[in-house]
Amino acid sequence: MRIIGYLDDEARARAFSDYLYAQGIENEVEREKDGAWALWIHAEEELEKAKALLAGYRQNAADPKYQNAGLTAQTLREAKKKEQSDYEKRLKKRRHLFRPMTGYGFGPVTFLLIGISVVVFVLSKYGRDLPAIHSLFISETDVPDVYGLGVWGGFLRRITAVHEMLPEVRQGELWRVFTPMFIHMTITHILFNMLWLRDLGSMIEARQSSLLLAVLVLVFAAGSNLAQYFVAGPGFGGMSGVVYALVGYIWIRGKLDPGSGLYLHPTTVTMSIIWFFACLFHLVGDVANTAHAAGLLMGMTWGWLSSIRHR
Repeated sequence: MRIIGYLDDEARARAFSDYLYAQGIENEVEREKDGAWALWIHAEEELEKAKALLAGYRQNAADPKYQNAGLTAQTLREAKKKEQSDYEKRLKKRRHLFRPMTGYGFGPVTFLLIGISVVVFVLSKYGRDLPAIHSLFISETDVPDVYGLGVWGGFLRRITAVHEMLPEVRQGELWRVFTPMFIHMTITHILFNMLWLRDLGSMIEARQSSLLLAVLVLVFAAGSNLAQYFVAGPGFGGMSGVVYALVGYIWIRGKLDPGSGLYLHPTTVTMSIIWFFACLFHLVGDVANTAHAAGLLMGMTWGWLSSIRHR
């Protein structure tokens, strides 16, 4: 939800709320502590339109079109109520597929991402048969370490031999840039990533949109996967790069733009950072630390830039 402004009188606020509803803009009116009435809209993409309508209302609240909107809004609300009632009767007692698992429900894009990850995990025989899903790795070959420096030698070779990197992607297998996010090696690996994805992804879908989440996931997956490949080569997988990016995005966007509806408790942020450094110092095994770092930085940057735009 997004706030579009305030009116100092309840009757005027209710009248304008009816007008917005008659224009197809879902909204709510809320009394503030100072006595003013705040106007909220549900869909962020309608923010600019609603603000323009509010400006017009302030200039000429006596226009008959605002007075006549009450009856139209009432008719629409009654029709919607009847439609909802009919829908519930058709459902009877069956539960909806995406029933709420958190305070904001289970988003369809989130559900799809979790479903694909679980299917890939089963196909890989729970991480024990990775060759069965070889086409999902970012690459099946790596450049040689001609410098004799181990990991850093491979990194230097990849940087200096760009023409040898990602041969499958250069031959048209573009999906490999994204699909490593669906590969998980152990039960705990997929369990923790999916729990985080369920909460973070569903929050974005509920507060913003499913389309935005899909775009964020694709961008964050590509960025974190490429960063991990450049540093450590192709043998990695997991949703954690995307998860850290979503943590960074929600954290910064919610902190700088509270009206976005996104929020992470400080304890959650602290635990995420502690886990990040635990992985970085290899206290929890071999993990894709570069993907974590790249994802977190991308998410924080996206959150900061989007907060500037909406503020």
